[in-house]
Amino acid sequence: MEENETNKLNRLIVVGDRLLIRPLSTPGKTKGGLFLPPGYNEKEEIQSGYVLKTGPGYPIPLQENEDQPWKRGDSGNIRYIPLQARVGDLAIFLQKGAVEIMYNEVKYYIVPQHSVLLLERDED
Repeated sequence: MEENETNKLNRLIVVGDRLLIRPLSTPGKTKGGLFLPPGYNEKEEIQSGYVLKTGPGYPIPLQENEDQPWKRGDSGNIRYIPLQARVGDLAIFLQKGAVEIMYNEVKYYIVPQHSVLLLERDED
């Protein structure tokens, strides 16, 4: 990825439980050699790509004694359950749940975490 492209991606903010993924050109096999079964391709298209950015996660309600917290108007104390995916992970996901976008003439997918089937991570 070019330096200019990285700088432009830094301006994007991924929200909620979504991931920004750059797809791989060969969806039938992962980098580590994991083959995807042909049965999945017949039922629903499987795609893979690298996670470039992640959202903050799932918002959780504040644990306060207030009867009606939505009347308070204070949105600065939002807490999140973090996502399992990390930047750099190879994600295998259901394309049906993804939204394809073009940004600076490059194709990306915005994928909710519930559409991710498997993550491959280098722990090095």
